Amino acid sequence: MQVMKWSVIALAVAAGTSQMAVASSQSESNGFVEDSSLNVLSRNLYFYRDFRNDPSRSDDPQEWGQGFIATYESGFTQGTIGFGVDAIGLLGIKLDSGKGRAGSGLFPTGSDGRSQDDYSEAGGAVKLRLSNTVVKYGDQFTALPVLSTDDSRLLPEVAEGFLVTSNEIEGLELNAGRFTAINAQNQTYHDSLGLKGADVFGGTYSFTDDLSTSLYYSDVEDSFKKYYGNVNYTFGISEGQSLNFDFNIYKTDYDKEYTNTGKSEDNTIWSLAAAYNLGAHTLTAAYQKSHGGYTFINDDGDAETRGYDYGVDGGGTVWLANSVQRSDFNSKDEKSWQLRYDLDFADFGVPGLKFMARYISGSGADTGATNNGKEWERDLQVGYTIQNGPAKDLNMRVRQATYRSSDGVYYGSGDIDEVRVILEYPLSIL
Repeated sequence: MQVMKWSVIALAVAAGTSQMAVASSQSESNGFVEDSSLNVLSRNLYFYRDFRNDPSRSDDPQEWGQGFIATYESGFTQGTIGFGVDAIGLLGIKLDSGKGRAGSGLFPTGSDGRSQDDYSEAGGAVKLRLSNTVVKYGDQFTALPVLSTDDSRLLPEVAEGFLVTSNEIEGLELNAGRFTAINAQNQTYHDSLGLKGADVFGGTYSFTDDLSTSLYYSDVEDSFKKYYGNVNYTFGISEGQSLNFDFNIYKTDYDKEYTNTGKSEDNTIWSLAAAYNLGAHTLTAAYQKSHGGYTFINDDGDAETRGYDYGVDGGGTVWLANSVQRSDFNSKDEKSWQLRYDLDFADFGVPGLKFMARYISGSGADTGATNNGKEWERDLQVGYTIQNGPAKDLNMRVRQATYRSSDGVYYGSGDIDEVRVILEYPLSIL
């Protein structure tokens, strides 16, 4: 913890000696009402997962829902210290499902095994701003590498706590906070993920427009302590041609209370991705390696082995190159590589149309059942955003994933086919 703390302080000092403080955002405030905004994101999502030949499953999840994500953000009152409020409103509506088709993660499931017809959640937060520093307390979405709320289903996770975000020095953002609850994407009762408490702090500094680095630390009560680092660099070769490098690393120390075996164990996982962009084409190659992990006793009394773990600190807290649609390739001692291709059809006269294809292969995973587990995944995605007219900004995506693993060491049979169809339409009301 001390190493991370001094690293962040050193980063701030270095920034302060080379950059002037930016102009105060609070001094430019127009007022509580004048700077307020209200946005609603309409999300329609169809989800189908085929477990193929898994003998333990008689049915496959297949559900369709409509979600609404409303966010209100007030401006700040004028003066040296500005005050404001934010609010979140979430509503999920089941359009199609069935007792044998539940379990997609889109809806809460009742005692009868059926998905609920609808679910909703509302929350708010108070905030204050001094110069370019904002303190916010209450319900909020978070996007920190050590505490990131997930938004991969119908409705997003919501975290409760306080967060300080400071941008006093140009190019430097510092974050510090404490969170005491996170609600899952398909639940509405308080803290459905079981978070007791999480202290987080860190920062990101942009040396130039092409080079940035991040350092973060978190202490999740009775779970683990987590360190994160990132370096991102883009090398401009010529106009319309560039090469980007992105390095991510997590070091996790698991508590005895978390492993339930009386042992404190640790994991280090890192990934390096290189993306070559030439006009409409982007080709990415990535390598990821996990070192170590922990063993715990499951409810059946069997020993299981895991590598990099997350979830209680947010379902999106896995900022790694090979964390993709189905798998994260994050088992103990697993190594994996990825090849990805992206195509932007704007250069061919069809702006808004994009295509992506990637293949990831992992091996050498220690899962407890084997010390050489293998898995691979192929993802395809086609997306289109309407550029003008009454439906401007309507985004449509089709995502298909094919997943396989050796000897069924992952997810039962180890054979999964998945399709997601997502339609999103943002509305700016204020």
